[in-house]
Amino acid sequence: MKISEILDKKKTFSLEVFPPNPQNSRIQDIFPTIDALQKYNPDFVSVTFKSSGDHAQNTIDIASYIKHNTNAEPLVHLTCGALDKQDIDKVAEALEKEELENVLALRGDKPLDYDGDYLKCFQHASELMDYLKQSHNFCLAGACYPEGHVESDSLLDDLLKLKIKQDSGASFFITQLFYDNNYYYRLVRVARNNGITIPIIPGIMPLTSKTMFNKIMNMAGASIPFEMRVLFDRFCEDKKAMYEIGIAYSVNQILELLANDADGIHLYTMNNAQVTNDIYSRIENVIERELR
Repeated sequence: MKISEILDKKKTFSLEVFPPNPQNSRIQDIFPTIDALQKYNPDFVSVTFKSSGDHAQNTIDIASYIKHNTNAEPLVHLTCGALDKQDIDKVAEALEKEELENVLALRGDKPLDYDGDYLKCFQHASELMDYLKQSHNFCLAGACYPEGHVESDSLLDDLLKLKIKQDSGASFFITQLFYDNNYYYRLVRVARNNGITIPIIPGIMPLTSKTMFNKIMNMAGASIPFEMRVLFDRFCEDKKAMYEIGIAYSVNQILELLANDADGIHLYTMNNAQVTNDIYSRIENVIERELR
């Protein structure tokens, strides 16, 4: 089923997983985690794709497992920066062979350890969408950035690019992580005023450790609200306290988003079923009320 068909009927609760590192894990190692996540009845599960294009088959294999062994629809990331049209054609054909209908079309940023030419054929995700539409019938999704993409001159400039993605066939957006809900509310308000009508689903990334906090901040550069910074500064060396704080903050963030009519919730699980359980168990009744 196309995720757009689900969104025509209801708001969604969804999860994200990523392929395990092939250097020290088998692709099958993630299957028990996916099985464990099914108890939360996600409408769809997204599967990430390396920006370099390496190990694309791992993403496809995980998505295929979700498709044929769970009740959730898989959403396959497709990052085109390092791929040429022939590479994209091969991936698209493999997706169709596995009956995978949903694609999150991304340009992707150049990996730090990538030595080859980047942006081989497409400069923007909207161009990838236009290309896929020519020969395929995927349900397309796009990414958006509550605080604006780092390469955009302004939030309005970024939103104009979102309008292009919508016009190129995107059926919904999923946001990059954020920790101040006001950025999401502003994004939705300004987007609606500029002709963007499709759902904008907030993406939530729990921060449950000092290591994760530092990694996410270096990677994403999301703003940290004062009240969150105070807690992290006070308890950053206490692993158990950091875990509790991260869970509690995500729970409160999700509850407020749902109370303000967010278009759904997309939880970045980091392949950790326990984190997902500790969040979901605290919001289950609200999820049932608002998203089922």
